[in-house]
Amino acid sequence: MLSVNVKIGRKPLTLRVAVVGSGPAGSSAAETLAKAGIETYLFERKLDNAKPCGGAIPLCMVSEFDLPPEIIDRQVRKMKMISPSNREVDINLIKQDEYIGMCRREVLDGFLRDRAAKLGANLINATVHKVDIPSNNTDPYTIHYIDHSEGAVQGITRTLKVDLIIGADGANSRIAKEMDAGDYNYAIAFQERIRLPQDKMAYYNDLAEMYVGNDVSTDFYAWVFPKYDHVAVGTGTMHVNKASIKQLQAGIRARASEKLAGGKIIKVEAHPIPEHPRPRRVVGRIALVGDAAGYVTKSSGEGIYFAAKSGRMCAETIVEISQNGSRIPTENEIKLYIQRWDKKYGLTYKVLDILQTVFYRSDATREAFVEMCGDLDVQKLTFDSYLYKTVVPANPFTQLKITAKTIGSLIRGNALAP
Repeated sequence: MLSVNVKIGRKPLTLRVAVVGSGPAGSSAAETLAKAGIETYLFERKLDNAKPCGGAIPLCMVSEFDLPPEIIDRQVRKMKMISPSNREVDINLIKQDEYIGMCRREVLDGFLRDRAAKLGANLINATVHKVDIPSNNTDPYTIHYIDHSEGAVQGITRTLKVDLIIGADGANSRIAKEMDAGDYNYAIAFQERIRLPQDKMAYYNDLAEMYVGNDVSTDFYAWVFPKYDHVAVGTGTMHVNKASIKQLQAGIRARASEKLAGGKIIKVEAHPIPEHPRPRRVVGRIALVGDAAGYVTKSSGEGIYFAAKSGRMCAETIVEISQNGSRIPTENEIKLYIQRWDKKYGLTYKVLDILQTVFYRSDATREAFVEMCGDLDVQKLTFDSYLYKTVVPANPFTQLKITAKTIGSLIRGNALAP
């Protein structure tokens, strides 16, 4: 078999890339590669997959990834933060054109996947179960997979040879295992989709709620996020506490019981969430993106935007270093993607890690956290950072005020905590 990159006359055959997983990370990568004319194969095990997820996306993602309005269920302009003592702080977006988008993952993921396929990516409904690693820098990888496209229960065993692989197959990534990417700490997210009576649903028309307290999450927060015709009610905790996840879910159901009265559970979901990047995100000619790489932020638990962005950045780097698919890039060249990612977002992850360590460690500090959320300076900094993924440093006077308020909130939090 000829290498796919052997020159015929003066024109080289294009690079072949397999993208495993078609969530926001994989589909964004496949779209970028296909648009550049690179031969792209997009693997997805379950085409109707609905990942357990709050489904919130920042405003900048709508324009940056050309998302049509019909895939956004709700435009949230109000947030309600609720402390362990049930103190409520309302946060409102002032500008009329600003909002947090609420999506169902099966709708968002399906749109991005279909768009990548329309632009030229070869969509394969299959489960990848093994990768043969070549012994040199030019021979192809062999992907072993079970093809489900013909509807057979057992599927059909097939193989595909490619020059490069992008692993976008989530927290339990098979590609990460095959490349020996190393492990990471992870959390468990548990979520119930609840269809509410019309009058109850009206309350959540443009409002999302976040609850904190040991009764709803020992490590993070719990949420009630509005969707098209239901709300997503969920919580998360570190995997070491996973035995208590149903108890914590019962906690958020109890805290929000009055608002959820008369609701009917239509779906129950659970999923692991990575807590930090894997030790190795590029090995040979295999790169990881999205949850497979560990790109979920601490404190906020945000992952959708960073998944899509990492997929696109990885693919853009591959297009660049392969000269639009005319040569096989090396491991060191592919690692340019990691360098660019860490330079752009490394500080964001560190800051949110610190915030989680400071404010989520006890009910007293959670009380302080909710109090801080009521401060207009804090709200502006937070939403500028979240909505547009740009951090504008506060002027020294504002920063001093925020620091003083933080100390004061921590002191008062100890008195307010139940």
